Amino acid sequence: MKNQIDHFAIGAASLEQGLEALNPILGVCIPQGGKHDAMSTHNCVMQAGNESFLELIAIDPDAGDPGRVRWFTLDDPETQSRLSERPRALCWVVNTDDLDGVIAASPVDLGEVVPFQRGDRSWRLTVPEDGHLPLGGLLPAFIEWSPGPHPSTGQQDLGVRLKKVKISTPDVAALKATFDVLNISHLAEISEGEPALSFELDTPNGVVILD
Repeated sequence: MKNQIDHFAIGAASLEQGLEALNPILGVCIPQGGKHDAMSTHNCVMQAGNESFLELIAIDPDAGDPGRVRWFTLDDPETQSRLSERPRALCWVVNTDDLDGVIAASPVDLGEVVPFQRGDRSWRLTVPEDGHLPLGGLLPAFIEWSPGPHPSTGQQDLGVRLKKVKISTPDVAALKATFDVLNISHLAEISEGEPALSFELDTPNGVVILD
């Protein structure tokens, strides 16, 4: 089983709010991405090194009701209240070549596997039906892409690099044990503290932490 970081999601109340807040911090202008019709969301994206990318995501105000709960807790009132203050680290996503194996091995419910398609690329992603994030976002979502170049290769490279996924939890041993089972221990730094997720980046403005 080969697992590596695929992308990491920063949620915003709107893409405009997210860009206004993040562009000065990162020292770059995050390019426009696309729309997720199945979730009524849209994004801005850019490369983050090692075939990974940063995703700024928000509810698409021009899209209709998706007919299901959106991913990354974007429909949750608590998340919406937090995002109204500033963009927040919402989720990280791990690219795997054996999604069914990950789900079978996981001691935590990762959600249903939802298929997506855009153009000639398709992917399968774990999406909890109720819109929550496993362990409040400390566990990643898992994605399996159809054969072909990673989508980040078609995105702009503006010199931003993901250095670390940083996670804090009151029970380090339990989380590390879950990470070991899922073969993702090498992908994040875990420390003791209140539950929290953040991303440490190298940027044109120096080292930046998004939380």
